[in-house]
Amino acid sequence: MKRGKNYKKALEAYDKLQSYPIEEALDRLSNFPKAKFDETVEVHVRTDINPKKSEQHIRGPVALPHGTGKKVKVVAFTESGQEEVKKAGAEQVGGQELIEKVKADKGLDADIAVASPDMMPKLATIAKILGPRGLMPNPKAQTVGKDVAALVEEFKKGKSSFKNDDSGNVHIPIGKRSFSNEQLKENFESFMEALRQAKPEAVKKSFIKSVYLTATMTPSVQVAV
Repeated sequence: MKRGKNYKKALEAYDKLQSYPIEEALDRLSNFPKAKFDETVEVHVRTDINPKKSEQHIRGPVALPHGTGKKVKVVAFTESGQEEVKKAGAEQVGGQELIEKVKADKGLDADIAVASPDMMPKLATIAKILGPRGLMPNPKAQTVGKDVAALVEEFKKGKSSFKNDDSGNVHIPIGKRSFSNEQLKENFESFMEALRQAKPEAVKKSFIKSVYLTATMTPSVQVAV
């Protein structure tokens, strides 16, 4: 893979095999050359779960104190209180008619989908569309609840959700490079605490193998946890 001169310059500025305390990892990241746009800062966690076993899957919510810096599109599936849900900031709100629209479009333009409990049986008909995109509402991710307007408001303010991928790893954005290191640190610590709390009961040993911090156009820095 070809790398740009800024990427190569960043690689020369640190030891990529060493792990650093979060404060030092953020210092090194902030000193990497910056792109012409506000890059997203992400955390990537390698876990020791077996992703083929459903009882070891990781999924949970996290309220990032400073949000992600990205405008989040929230779609709500509910038959009641739709005006209130719209006022809370949902880009789309609907019941059965919205389900039919998702079927016709074979997709949904959203970052987060929330739903009232009574809509969950109906959403089963589009689970194969929403699931692969990570948009299927789930009580464990706190995207299902009676107060749908409150759910929408929480996600608009910076609440996020995470789950493992097919390799058993977890990825989540925690802000932008324009954030201060203190803001990124607080978001990082909130996520790590939420991840530890989401540890599957079926996993008896320590399940976090390694943690990496990176921005859109930079190398990754290993974080000592």
